[in-house]
Amino acid sequence: ADEYEARKEEQAGAKLHLLHNATEQTIERLDVTDEKTHDSTLFNTGSWLEDRLVLFDRAYFKYRRFALIDENDGYFVSRLKESANPVVTEELREWRGRAIPLEGEQIHDVVDNLHREYIDVEVEAEFDRRPYGGTQSRDTKRFRVVGVRKEDADDYHLYITNLPREEFLPSDLGTIYRCRWEVELLFRELKTQYELDEFDTTKKHVVEILLYAALLSLLVSRELLDLVTEQADDEIVFPPERWAATFRSHAQLILHELGEYLGYSPPPLLDRLIDDAQKIHQQRPVLQETLATATQPRCES
Repeated sequence: ADEYEARKEEQAGAKLHLLHNATEQTIERLDVTDEKTHDSTLFNTGSWLEDRLVLFDRAYFKYRRFALIDENDGYFVSRLKESANPVVTEELREWRGRAIPLEGEQIHDVVDNLHREYIDVEVEAEFDRRPYGGTQSRDTKRFRVVGVRKEDADDYHLYITNLPREEFLPSDLGTIYRCRWEVELLFRELKTQYELDEFDTTKKHVVEILLYAALLSLLVSRELLDLVTEQADDEIVFPPERWAATFRSHAQLILHELGEYLGYSPPPLLDRLIDDAQKIHQQRPVLQETLATATQPRCES
């Protein structure tokens, strides 16, 4: 608990941060912190964002972060937080009839009164820049907010982005954002298949071994999935979670094949059983030895 401070007392909690490439199905960066470290602090902006699209959940919502992504020629899509209420500066599509005008309104103040198929507006957000020279300045930035009507509901999923309307329609934004579910499936696979959930240990190095073992298992599983997909017929589909369970159930066979390929010859089975099962502490008798010693004089008499 001293190394990995948890939110609750009398336990420890580690948090794993992953930058997941949904297109290539790879992990590009990982960080391990204590449970109290906020997700948002581990995402660093920079030139690496150029021509990349980042999908955020609301834990990473910050106008300054969005501005820096845009200034590094990157792109983002995030759910709009309910506490964020930017002012609409322009409607990006004209609606006929008695449509409610949105310019000058704060988006959450009017969204419940709208019945259009989708919302597509430009908004202006105000935020603090990073302190420099002992002073902190305020700045504004314009972003795009898109509302996509929920299925069988009267309200919207609201997204904030800098993707241009000329290339991405509102319906595209909802489809793109669903790709973020890939990282949720990845963590569920780590927990259910590779036991990255609860570790019964009080040793920091054991926690790290188990954590990296789970990640390495995941990476090997994904590499094998790519190989299997290449070899299989085009019409065959491999659901990721079904594949993960299959990979785990065949792990021992895979290790055996790998050992033979690399030239590692395991000792004969009988030798392995003798080595692994024999008593280690000579001074600590097992039950059978204690019983034999206690009954020996009686048998002799």
